[in-house]
Amino acid sequence: MTRLVAAAIALMLAANAARAESENCRRSREYLLQNLAGDLTLPPQAYNDLFKICSAAVAMSNIKDAYILKDGGIAVVPKQDSVPATAATLSQFCDSYPRATLRFLTRKEMQSTKTIGGIVQMSSGSATPCKKIKGLT
Repeated sequence: MTRLVAAAIALMLAANAARAESENCRRSREYLLQNLAGDLTLPPQAYNDLFKICSAAVAMSNIKDAYILKDGGIAVVPKQDSVPATAATLSQFCDSYPRATLRFLTRKEMQSTKTIGGIVQMSSGSATPCKKIKGLT
């Protein structure tokens, strides 16, 4: 009986952690669809699809947090901000999502942009799309 209770508690904690991990993915999608509905770059369904990619990105080992950008990119806050860690994360992401774009947020950007609205408005134009990295264009 004790093992059953412990297993149930572990499952509840894991479910709560998964929900918390994609909190900013959810918040950025909601902001885009509720506050920028008339000014979106993509159709609303595309942001629901991006939510799935964003949530999966948060589960990657070097990603601390993730957001959906208005232009369709995924912005991430890395756990380690080194060249090898960034390259490994980009490789993992592009292998999983070859048609997506991953934009790394710097510490300076995170400090100066305190709101979801400010983050989702950032451009992923400076990031190289996975299509180009994978040679699909």
